[in-house]
Amino acid sequence: MSLAILYSRAQEGIQAPLVTVEVHLSNGLPGLSIVGLPEMAVRESKDRVRGALINSQFEFPARRITINLAPADLPKEGGRFDLPIALGILAASNQLAKEPLSHYEFAGELALSGELRPVNGILPAALTARDAGRSLVLPESNVAEAALVSGLDCYPASHILEVCSHLNSIQALPLYKNNLVPADERMTYLDMADVIGQNQARRALEISAAGAHSLLYIGPPGTGKSMLASRLPGILPPMSEEEALESAAINSVANHKTFHPVRWRHRPFRAPHHTASAVALVGGGSNPKPGEISLAHQGVLFLDELPEFERHVLEVLREPLENGHITISRANRQADYPARFQLIAAMNPCPCGHLGDGSDRCHCSLDKILRYRSRISGPLLDRIDMHVEVPRQPLQIGQHSIMSKEESSEAIRKRVISARECQLARQGKTNQVLQGPEIEQYAKPGKAGNELLHRAIERLGLSMRAYHRILKVARTIADLEANPNIDTRHLSEAIGYRRLDRS
Repeated sequence: MSLAILYSRAQEGIQAPLVTVEVHLSNGLPGLSIVGLPEMAVRESKDRVRGALINSQFEFPARRITINLAPADLPKEGGRFDLPIALGILAASNQLAKEPLSHYEFAGELALSGELRPVNGILPAALTARDAGRSLVLPESNVAEAALVSGLDCYPASHILEVCSHLNSIQALPLYKNNLVPADERMTYLDMADVIGQNQARRALEISAAGAHSLLYIGPPGTGKSMLASRLPGILPPMSEEEALESAAINSVANHKTFHPVRWRHRPFRAPHHTASAVALVGGGSNPKPGEISLAHQGVLFLDELPEFERHVLEVLREPLENGHITISRANRQADYPARFQLIAAMNPCPCGHLGDGSDRCHCSLDKILRYRSRISGPLLDRIDMHVEVPRQPLQIGQHSIMSKEESSEAIRKRVISARECQLARQGKTNQVLQGPEIEQYAKPGKAGNELLHRAIERLGLSMRAYHRILKVARTIADLEANPNIDTRHLSEAIGYRRLDRS
């Protein structure tokens, strides 16, 4: 029978649905056709496959070749199907043993010489191949990425001849052993000990890390806003294996060339320039790719000079901040990417940046200041949990060596981990993602706290969303003290972090 069946994986967001590659040889005019909704790169694979087989000294069948990529309604893209198509042709023409094919899944782009080139999205394919109980044959350049998946047998190859020798039981491919970075190994992060002074801003960053809250720093240039934000990953708790693999899968789908398997446990830190478009932030394209908010999943998205971003660009952040995911819809497909990130933003108090810094350098009119701040919409500001002023510090040249050493990231991180563990034990999630009924259950203040909150609502004109965010921040402050109850001092501090509600 001149029919061969192999297995591969497509790419749909961070999912890797199974694709059955069916190759049939029949009588008729010689030719090769690919069916099953192939994109242009897949349709072009017939020329790459033909060149690779001929240059590898195989016989290219002078028969009518039909290749079906099932299911037929799932779009297929990229060069990942080159290897399974080539192997299917060899198996259907009896140049390759068919029996072992059902135990493997194949992915890889072919050069005309028969060499294997890496493809995007191997990590999701590796996860689903393991769950299906099959081994994975893939390009050598992709194997370190696939080996992050524990319990998966990976067989790397650099040429199609090596794959054929393995399947024909001539010379086995090496089985790549799992080589994960140990979970408790500390990553190299910037240290909070480098930040001199700015006690309130440091405190806010610790609260933000403990409860996964979003944070906006407001202050003149050079006060340490960016410096503080860049140190947030170093005080966040370590990622679980599930979180790390999910984050790594997004990077794998985005671009295998920039994916570094050795850093798979690192918290992402993304800092797009203010000229970034809405598509760059949330993702998109004809074949939807993840944007900055998804690449920052389980990590930090830092937006410096927040008012300099186009207003319509910032507005696209509103729903992902609430929902933790983004759905990108196109005419013929839809992709859903997780986007559970911590937003840290920074802005100047006025266009020149010197308002309130104790000097007389600011000459911005009230109209200019209001126009500058109105670049950020009220609904977006309402979704940012904490607004913190970062004032200019007195300049102390040459005195850093004699000043007391600031607290290190490691010391802060221990408190953050303890607070997170308290939240997970109590409610199974961080405080930031608590919803209405859960807030009433886990972050309900006492009678005195309720009176304080009602006064704050009347005085500041707070929305119900701001009210809930104050409660969640107060819950985190209490957790940092291992206090089961929310006191008025916790609420007072949380209300103090709604600075722009008072502006």
